[in-house]
Amino acid sequence: MKTAMRAKDAPRLSAVRLILAAIKQREVDERKELTDADVVGVIEKMIKQRRESIAQYEQASRKDLADVEKFELQLLSGYLPQQMSDAEVSQAVEAAIAEAKPTGIKDMGKVMAVLKPRLAGKADMGKVSNLVKNKLSG
Repeated sequence: MKTAMRAKDAPRLSAVRLILAAIKQREVDERKELTDADVVGVIEKMIKQRRESIAQYEQASRKDLADVEKFELQLLSGYLPQQMSDAEVSQAVEAAIAEAKPTGIKDMGKVMAVLKPRLAGKADMGKVSNLVKNKLSG
């Protein structure tokens, strides 16, 4: 935040303040200090909100607002851990399926319960969910 202030980078400063405010709000709501995993969860939620906003703004032909959201999305992504490759995600899904031993698509929740703590912050859980669904139904 100090770097953005010194550089007079108003958009970056605004986005960093949003992150800090979201983290502080969750700490106050839950009355506890957040762990690194909790902070990653807050940032992931903010990223999801930005993606939804971008889609809505583009649908409404508001390129100016969509550009602001895209900048914030890019900045937020920089605070997440290194993302896993598609091959690594696929490998993790295979391992989770072997571990959970699902009997069909109805056991998708069991597989996702195994994957969520392992992949949180490292992979887009929406894509992981689709991959698990495809593997279990196919």
